[in-house]
Amino acid sequence: MDIASLIGLLGTIGMIAGAMVSAGGIGMYVDIPSILIVFGGTFFAVMYTAPLPLFLGSFGAMAKAFKPPIKKMDELITRIVELAGIARKDGMMALEGQETPDPFFDSGLQMLVDGADEEKLTIQLKKELKAMQGRHAKSTGVAQAWVDIAPAMGMIGTLVGLVAMLGNMADPKAIGPAMAVALLTTLYGAMIANTIFMPIVVKMKGYTTYEVTYREMIITGLQLISRGESGRNIQDQLVANLPPKEKQKLIEAAA
Repeated sequence: MDIASLIGLLGTIGMIAGAMVSAGGIGMYVDIPSILIVFGGTFFAVMYTAPLPLFLGSFGAMAKAFKPPIKKMDELITRIVELAGIARKDGMMALEGQETPDPFFDSGLQMLVDGADEEKLTIQLKKELKAMQGRHAKSTGVAQAWVDIAPAMGMIGTLVGLVAMLGNMADPKAIGPAMAVALLTTLYGAMIANTIFMPIVVKMKGYTTYEVTYREMIITGLQLISRGESGRNIQDQLVANLPPKEKQKLIEAAA
C-alpha cells in the first residue's frame, strides 16, 4: 500500500468535509439531482470514450496508485551482475532456470539461453516494452477522461440549475433547489477531477516512467550479458539510473 496516496486522499477529503461541517453541516451539500448529473453523467460519458473492457480494466489500473508493484532497481542491478558472472564463467546455458525478479527479465534471459543474438533479443524486448507503454497510455487516458469530463458535467449541471431557476422566478420556493443544483454540480465536478482523478493520473504516469526505466535497464543488462561484459562494467553502466544515495550504497556494497 502506498501510504502517501492513501493519506493524501483521506486528508484532502477530510479537509473539505471539515470545512463543510464548519459552514453548516454536510447535509446542505448533498443534492440528489446534482449527484445524478455529475457522478452519473461523468461515469457514462467516460465509458463512452473507451471500449467496455478497457473502461472496466482501467479501475484496476487506477487502483495501482494505492498499491503499486514493488520493483527495486538496486536489487535488479545486483541480480544482473550475478547472472553476468555466471554466464562468463559457465556459459549462457548455465542461465537456464536462474531466478529473476521480473517476468520480463525471465523472458529475455530465456531468449539468451535459447541462443538468440543481441539484435533479436533487443527487437523482441523493445516490442514488449512498447506494448506495455501502449497499455498504460490507454488506461491513463481513461483516468484523464474523468479529469476532463467531470468539470464539464459540473458546468452542464450549473446551466440546468440556472435554467430551472430562471424559469421559476415567480415561485420563491423553486429558486433555492435550482440554485443548489447550479452551484453543487460545479463543486462536485471540481472535487471529482482535482481531489480524486488528477492525482491518480499523476501517479499512473510516474509509475509508467519508473516501469519503462526498469525494463530498459533489463534490456541493457541482457545486451551486456550477451556480449560477455564483466559484472563490474555492467554495474557501472546501470547505476546511472539510481538516485545518488542508492548509487553510492550499491557501489560501496560491491567494493
